[in-house]
Amino acid sequence: MNKEKIITATIAFVKEELKGAEGGHDWFHIERVLKNSILISKEEKVDVFVVSLAALLHDIADPKFYDGDETVGPKVATKFLKEQEVTTDIIEHVVNIINYISYKNSFERGVKKFTSKELEVVQDADRLDAIGAIGIARCFNYGGFKNSVLYNPEIIPNLEMSKEEYKKTEAPTINHFYEKLLLLKDKMNTVSGKKIAAQRHHFMELYLEQFYDEWNGAK
Repeated sequence: MNKEKIITATIAFVKEELKGAEGGHDWFHIERVLKNSILISKEEKVDVFVVSLAALLHDIADPKFYDGDETVGPKVATKFLKEQEVTTDIIEHVVNIINYISYKNSFERGVKKFTSKELEVVQDADRLDAIGAIGIARCFNYGGFKNSVLYNPEIIPNLEMSKEEYKKTEAPTINHFYEKLLLLKDKMNTVSGKKIAAQRHHFMELYLEQFYDEWNGAK
């Protein structure tokens, strides 16, 4: 199994599959998650090959663009990896990461979940791309994609949502900061992830202060 050849083939496959994707979930998102995954891996004892494959394939078919169907991504990834003759144990590990990486799965309480250091690394890298300057840009890009209002002071963030409510929410884009983005700092798994998240979290807090000042007509 030529790992370098498989990674090269996976990059080409993902780039092709995500042509025309929404700007917050396109190839460049994947590339950033891959880079951050490799960066975090330097401080963790993980299989970098598994981490790299999972980072590349984690959003190959994001459920939000497939009517909420969470089975498409794992199926696409499995088929592709089998074609590359990746070993069964690695395929299973990568698919488990794809299945469990999403933030929305944190709404499921009392359910036995898959865990691995590789999942923790890729999950941190993915969550880092949801916060900070790029996280803000992605948030508003997706809000625009859904034609969501920017902000409505009369619609209070819902911090008690179920998984289904979270998937179907039509709340203003600013609410997403409170319903997810500002919560991610305390959900990081790795030391490196926590350190980077703290700085990006602070940037979002400053942004929100400025946003409200401008909304309310402050100088």
